[in-house]
Amino acid sequence: MATIKEVQVTFDCAEPDRVARFWAEVLGYVASLPEGFATWEEFDRSRPTGHQVSWSACADPSGKGPRLFFQRVPEGKVVKNRVHLDVRVGTGLVGAERLAALEAECTRLVALGAVREQLLPADGVNESCIVMQDVEGNEFCID
Repeated sequence: MATIKEVQVTFDCAEPDRVARFWAEVLGYVASLPEGFATWEEFDRSRPTGHQVSWSACADPSGKGPRLFFQRVPEGKVVKNRVHLDVRVGTGLVGAERLAALEAECTRLVALGAVREQLLPADGVNESCIVMQDVEGNEFCID
């Protein structure tokens, strides 16, 4: 049986470059380009006519986190994500200290184009988190 060595998270989106830039800024990632190409547009132009599709990607410069890949699709987002990312900024924090860290990150991400949906307060089982949307409405949490 093969061992999984890497995981890539793929986003279907309308504007791959825009969404990739957003997530790169959120996570401190860098552009991930096809080998031998300076841009995704250059790569796209190298493909046969009729096979050009808009893509983009970003990756963790440390190599620890998964690569994020963004591909243009014709349909828009119509329902809640079945899978979402958790941006872990409050790990190990509780109470007011955790809320302050979550709110600070929320403020930073809203300035990047994210939308705050709601604060889910600590309930005795789970710590607080903030539900948000990225620049194309994909849900994610700050926790």
